[in-house]
Amino acid sequence: MTTPPKKLLAVVEFLEHAKLSSRYQSLGYTVSTECQVRKAIASLRKVQPDVIVADFYFQSDFRDRLSNLESLLAAAQPMTQTKILVLYEPHNQPALDKVRSRLRIDAALSMPVKEAELQAALQAWLL
Repeated sequence: MTTPPKKLLAVVEFLEHAKLSSRYQSLGYTVSTECQVRKAIASLRKVQPDVIVADFYFQSDFRDRLSNLESLLAAAQPMTQTKILVLYEPHNQPALDKVRSRLRIDAALSMPVKEAELQAALQAWLL
């Protein structure tokens, strides 16, 4: 009996991340893509992905949060089997650390993403 492919939800807000969908598929994931966090939250509930890969960015003008991802991360917290990988710009590391202290993020990779690091994280989660 074969196991069904793992599902990956890609929340793509940066162009670099958009180029990674074929990499996810080559590793054996079935990929769904959303370009807005609001739509990703709705998709998260429908798809129930095994992995979420999302871009992180900090904007000082957010009124009640530090980043674009906090709502998505909060929605994913009860899904303990879902792994969360965040891609971020190195200058946003301090803001990411603050978010990470409150919300679960299983792995974070700085952009530009190193192919070997991405592959290692995603392959480990295929098992």
